[in-house]
Amino acid sequence: MTPSYGWYGDDFTGATDTLATVARLGHRAFLFLRVPDPQQLARVGDLDAVGIAGAARTMTPDEMQAELAHVGAFFRHLSVRILHYKCCSTFDSASSRGNIAAASAILRGYMTHETVAIIGGQPSLGRYCVFSNLFASFGVDGGVFRLDRHPTMSRHPSTPMTEADLRQHLAALGMRDIEAIHWPLLALNPEVIDAEWQRVSNMASAVLLDALDEQHVDAIGRLLRVQSRHHSLLAVGPSSVAQAFFEEREVLLRPPQISMDGPVLAFVGSLSPTTRLQMAAAQSYTRLTVDPESLLSSADARERMIEKAAAALAQGEHVMLSTAPDAGDAPHSAAADLATASASLVDEVLKRHPVRRLAVAGGDTSSRIVGHLGYWGLGYHSQISNGVAVSLARSDDPSRDEMLVMLKGGQMGHEDLFETFLHDEAGA
Repeated sequence: MTPSYGWYGDDFTGATDTLATVARLGHRAFLFLRVPDPQQLARVGDLDAVGIAGAARTMTPDEMQAELAHVGAFFRHLSVRILHYKCCSTFDSASSRGNIAAASAILRGYMTHETVAIIGGQPSLGRYCVFSNLFASFGVDGGVFRLDRHPTMSRHPSTPMTEADLRQHLAALGMRDIEAIHWPLLALNPEVIDAEWQRVSNMASAVLLDALDEQHVDAIGRLLRVQSRHHSLLAVGPSSVAQAFFEEREVLLRPPQISMDGPVLAFVGSLSPTTRLQMAAAQSYTRLTVDPESLLSSADARERMIEKAAAALAQGEHVMLSTAPDAGDAPHSAAADLATASASLVDEVLKRHPVRRLAVAGGDTSSRIVGHLGYWGLGYHSQISNGVAVSLARSDDPSRDEMLVMLKGGQMGHEDLFETFLHDEAGA
């Protein structure tokens, strides 16, 4: 079966959220960790959707060009109807880092429709786009803030969001001629929506669509299906793009039942308030704090941490390694180096004591760690919390094949997420 839908996740946590979204609607999906070869495609069988997990969120525009040209060519060869550039649900990016406008400009050339569809909200995650302005919930208690006043995203260390109007934000990144279809029109009949799309797409290179509730998402989905029947289309946005495009099937796919005995290894590289609450609630884990400076500069300190973690796992203890300080901020000047060193650390711990379950917190950290562990793909296993999926990792290394891997972004998941991962193998 030729897949109708392809997606590229600009980080691994977001890519697995889209995988979960498609699978929970009853459609066959698989997430590759790089552009697959024909043999890997054949191994996973017929699919409705094919994903590639990347790290464009941390890349410069030049690095994106090298990465995304290969991705775009692959999806054009597959003849997908929709190519979804899955960005963070808060659209945080900067001109020199994770530039969404630059990514769109590259991928647009591989689709036949001249206009890019941008879906601005994901109501299921507490992301609401209203008259082009993005609002987001904060923390486990769910207060909602305009993005430029959001307690976390307005102060993001790498990509602070100082503009809530997505048209203005994307224009500042280099995307020109953006029109919008706002939520009152999305509540009207389909013919009116189609006519408005035709009108604005004839004079714009991109059209931003509001999403305030699930009815708007449904209306957008019908529009995407109609517009992509004759011309393949680039869509930019969070997992609401997949939620919109795929209609729910009556017979849903069942996750594989796999016994997951033994300890869990968790690694936390996120500094978000949500993750810190989750760490505080993770009472079943032995917590080992990794000093970033020592990890980067001292081979002896790194070896001691590996031995300590492996010994605790050998005793049957669940282990949580964390580069986040107990309070306050950590230096971000060597964030990429720290993520790479963290990936190597986790790899060495697993070589000393393999486990069957791994949890990683932090979008950039997840991308580096999963990419370093030798997996070639991720299948859907279960949904453990809103926006957090549990994946079944595939590897040519028997000790790492069919591991359960939970990847979470900094803002995602309920407070007891790490505890749930220990005790509820099927997910929540």
